[in-house]
Amino acid sequence: MSAPRQGKKKLPATYILLGLLIGAVAGVAANRWLGASHAGLKNFVDSVAQPVGQIFLRLLFMVVVPLVFSSLVLGVAGLGNLGSLGRIGFKTLSYFVITTAIAAAVGITLINTVHPGRFLSREKAEAIRQESSGEATAKIEQGKGGTGFGAQTFVNIVPKNPIDSAAKGDMLALIFFALMVGIAATTIPKDKATPFLGFLEGLNAICGTLIEYAMKLAPLGVAALIFSVTARFGTEILQALSAYVLVVLFGLAFHQFIVLGLAVRWLVGMNPIRFFARCRGLMATAFGTSSSSATLPTTIKTAVTEFGVPPKIAGFVLPLGATLNMNGTALFEGCAVLFLAEVAGVDLSLGMQLLVIGLAVLTSVGAAGVPGGSLPLLALVLERVGVPPEMLAVILGVDRVIDMARTVPNVTGDLTAALFVARSEGEWKPDEG
Repeated sequence: MSAPRQGKKKLPATYILLGLLIGAVAGVAANRWLGASHAGLKNFVDSVAQPVGQIFLRLLFMVVVPLVFSSLVLGVAGLGNLGSLGRIGFKTLSYFVITTAIAAAVGITLINTVHPGRFLSREKAEAIRQESSGEATAKIEQGKGGTGFGAQTFVNIVPKNPIDSAAKGDMLALIFFALMVGIAATTIPKDKATPFLGFLEGLNAICGTLIEYAMKLAPLGVAALIFSVTARFGTEILQALSAYVLVVLFGLAFHQFIVLGLAVRWLVGMNPIRFFARCRGLMATAFGTSSSSATLPTTIKTAVTEFGVPPKIAGFVLPLGATLNMNGTALFEGCAVLFLAEVAGVDLSLGMQLLVIGLAVLTSVGAAGVPGGSLPLLALVLERVGVPPEMLAVILGVDRVIDMARTVPNVTGDLTAALFVARSEGEWKPDEG
């Protein structure tokens, strides 16, 4: 797989961060001075900011399916044989599981230390729950509709119709099909595989160019998305749930900069400060889009162009990570379950809390890499540990802000995994990154 062009048109990280800041400040100011219910503000959000942000998101989502398919097939074919595939696959999945379990444990430890549930009265919690009951019911039904993690998940991974799976955004099925195609491409005669792989290289290069086009709109798109959220976000519910929000945000920041920072130092062999400086544009994009899938094109581009990860490694590890590696989601689920248990008066034993960690790891695999994709699965976890799933309504009002924040360690964890695998395979050295 050909690498994206080096040294040209780097991610406009400063502009993305500036757009993020301007959008957030403008949205908070508009909410404070006009109020979320102001007709003019609502009309601007619905008619201008939201459409601009959605166009930017759609430009990124537009290339996800062809990018995932071409990257994975070329990545598997580039590894050369099933032995290399098995070894790299084992390293990748082991890294995913370990870091995700650590993230869930961090979240649960913080809740047990701070106990933010004690700062929210039962009366206030019930009032918030009643206000958001309709949306919560929809998330619960969505969870019951088959988005959970169980035996059927393994069956659904094998697609009956890969084109239909791709059209529906079923990334696990698409990944399975791409892996099978890549494996098959390594076993057929080279003269038969070369034309097909050449086509995929061209498709991959086209996706890279489309990403460059989309990223030119990134500062404006991110600003519009953040403005839409902050302008609509009422301060009352944020104040009521401030203890919970602060604990979750602290946990996400701790995992992002301490846990992953230590992984970068020890496993990747790179200065964490230099690492985070180089991926600041990626983190801003992840925060603005709230979607691991939408950020995947940027993640691959950052890994290859900013860090020098071989395309075959990036093309294999990162598409898997965008679906399977959800550090921030697991941490959030651990925090949310214990917080809602406290609010509901449900005492979870140590054994049940360990079960929550396990479920957070498993359900994060099944979470859709889109805004709010983990909420239906969270409802299933609540039900499994004896917390009324209707309690999900309590945190829905602040989830959009937390969703943006938890996408950052999701995506950063994917990037650190690619660097770790590349280094462990002798394909990349820190001083070259």
